[in-house]
Amino acid sequence: MSAWNKKDRFDALLSGELADRPIVSGWRHFTDKEQNAKDLADTTIQFTKQYDWDWVKINPRATYLSEIWGNAYDFQDYRTVFPRQTKAAIAILADVWEIQVKAAAASAPLQEQLQAVKQIREGLPETPLIQTIFSPLTVLLFLAGRSAYVYETIFGIDKPVSFEALFNEQRSGVHQALHAISLTLADYVTELERAGADGIFYAVTGTAHPKLFDESMFNEFSRPYDMIVLEAAQHVKRVLHTCGPYSQPERFNHYPIEGISWDTGAAGNIGLTGDLKATKVGGVDHELFAKNDIGRIQEQAKEALRLMSSQPFILAPNCSIPITATDDALLQLKKSIL
Repeated sequence: MSAWNKKDRFDALLSGELADRPIVSGWRHFTDKEQNAKDLADTTIQFTKQYDWDWVKINPRATYLSEIWGNAYDFQDYRTVFPRQTKAAIAILADVWEIQVKAAAASAPLQEQLQAVKQIREGLPETPLIQTIFSPLTVLLFLAGRSAYVYETIFGIDKPVSFEALFNEQRSGVHQALHAISLTLADYVTELERAGADGIFYAVTGTAHPKLFDESMFNEFSRPYDMIVLEAAQHVKRVLHTCGPYSQPERFNHYPIEGISWDTGAAGNIGLTGDLKATKVGGVDHELFAKNDIGRIQEQAKEALRLMSSQPFILAPNCSIPITATDDALLQLKKSIL
């Protein structure tokens, strides 16, 4: 190939092939610009052009999928990137049976995001776009007012339903709900492709942590429903993100994905040279951007590029960049591949 463009590099690297160079992107939430499609699209387009990112991970508000089934939030009151939750769809255990399949065409939260994707595609016609989607298990936890991370609670929900009771006493209901969520997300994935998305960023969040779900529970409550969503996305690129410490990226070696993103520096996680089959995405500690630690960003990016010089690789932060990230820090990430 004589002249590479952004789409060529993105497609090659996520097909397990080398390109003329690695590619880079960063992503963060804009909590004051995520409540409607136009604001999210305009901000995403401006942010991408400002740093000339090679590809875009669209960052909708963190709650958009759980809104489909009736979770409610106060968008005037945020803690980090999460607005205060004022209603959980699963307020009592029996509510889990009320989680039914929703068509993307009839869901206001999904239609809003599809409109944002279309607008972003129009504003960035040559830049690969992938949309953030949480796994069905993560969505279920949010619907129950539970956190998908060990030792964390949902902002605004003081007394969520019992985790143990939900998964033990309502096991059949949980499976019914997970199946409904997965079919809803599968339908959404097909609509995303029509809207112009080039892929999905499939976030397993903290559910791979063995203290939340051991391997047996993960295989029962996550894996089969992950497959439904990921197989629906087989015609686009799939980057899986397993979040936080002890996130076990090697667990996903047999998933149908093209890219794998994880925190290479977090406790219990393998490093960048770990034995993973999908194209690796990451290499730089996301927390460094809030500290404006340009020196360490430069060092980590340089080392990541050195370690991965002979393999397909996408340089990126290991997770979403904190909302306090500085321009200088983001520019340094971009300059790392120049």
